[in-house]
Amino acid sequence: QIMFFVISALSATSVGSSVLVAQSVGARDLARASRLAKQSLVWSVIISIPLLLVGLFAADPIISIFGMEPEPSKVGADYLRVTMGTLSVLTLMLLGGGVLRGIGDSRTPMLITLLANVVNVFFAYGFIFGEFGLPELGAVGSAWGTFISRAVGFAILFWVMWRGVKGVSIRGADGWWPDWNVARQILRIGLPAATEQMLNSVAFLTMSIAVAQLGTLALAAHRVALNAMQISFLPGLGFALAATAMVGQSTGARRPDEAKAVTTIATQWALVWMGVLAVVFLFFAEKIIAIFTPDPTVVALGGAGLRAIALTQPFWAIGMVQSGGLRGTGNTQYPLRVGTTGIWAAVLLGAAASYLTGGQYGLIPIWAAFLITAPITSFLTWRKFRTTIDGDIKALV
Repeated sequence: QIMFFVISALSATSVGSSVLVAQSVGARDLARASRLAKQSLVWSVIISIPLLLVGLFAADPIISIFGMEPEPSKVGADYLRVTMGTLSVLTLMLLGGGVLRGIGDSRTPMLITLLANVVNVFFAYGFIFGEFGLPELGAVGSAWGTFISRAVGFAILFWVMWRGVKGVSIRGADGWWPDWNVARQILRIGLPAATEQMLNSVAFLTMSIAVAQLGTLALAAHRVALNAMQISFLPGLGFALAATAMVGQSTGARRPDEAKAVTTIATQWALVWMGVLAVVFLFFAEKIIAIFTPDPTVVALGGAGLRAIALTQPFWAIGMVQSGGLRGTGNTQYPLRVGTTGIWAAVLLGAAASYLTGGQYGLIPIWAAFLITAPITSFLTWRKFRTTIDGDIKALV
């Protein structure tokens, strides 16, 4: 949970690099894009240092918060020390991937991540069980496998960026000294996105706490429904990233009509993919839950919750991609305010409805609350993107 929280924040921070590089590429200022790529790598290391120190020196008190027995607490602390120690490599990978997406290359980060996962599986298994001639380290061996996989991933990513992509390269000695002005630009865009991700993570954690009041079986059903929801989010997130990169390039090139067109197309594709998943959830909800557990109560509770999630898919698709388009213009404040407010409102509404009805409707009130907030936030985000493109961007042309 701690690492998911940290990774979501770092991933969102890479949005700043992606947007600035995309706008530079759109303006055909490849020298600035190359300098931004170098500065992104430099500042990724600087950002990771305090997190690394927290992991090394505060692992024991952090793990003690969860109130576990001494033996698993020791395992958790050892694991946290190693994984937090890899944050410098992780941030380099995340921000480097953001740079490549800003250039318009999302395939290379995907292939590097795929290879890193294969390496992770091999070394994690080897270190945990002492296979393949590797020492047996137990659970902490998984952390060392993650460290090696991230190091391999970054080495390949660095080589790709050194060689250059579409005229953008980190080759050369100039531009490596930390530039606070560049860092301020990256953080101005990236920090709101990071804050949005962290607040949303806390919101869903709060949601799980509310569901826990309904009992263990309801919580189990909720966790399965969350897994399905995370899968359904992937197409929306993918097309949102595409919109961010392409709108960034269109903004840099002062082509507002193109920015509007690519966001419309990305939204349409997100609607298709997430719409298909919505149909699957509606008609096969219980069968999906039954993959995880044979318990009939969990299947019934989870199936009802999954159908509520299905009905919200189209609104989430629109909201995600339109937010991605806004980020491409450099506006990450509005998605933070509207998106986070919508999610927290749904969580609180759902918890209140569940409490007032005595929990007799299971997960339905918890998840159905998003049917109230998602249409509103999606419309507001869509309208804001249109006014930004038609107003602020056109004024620059």
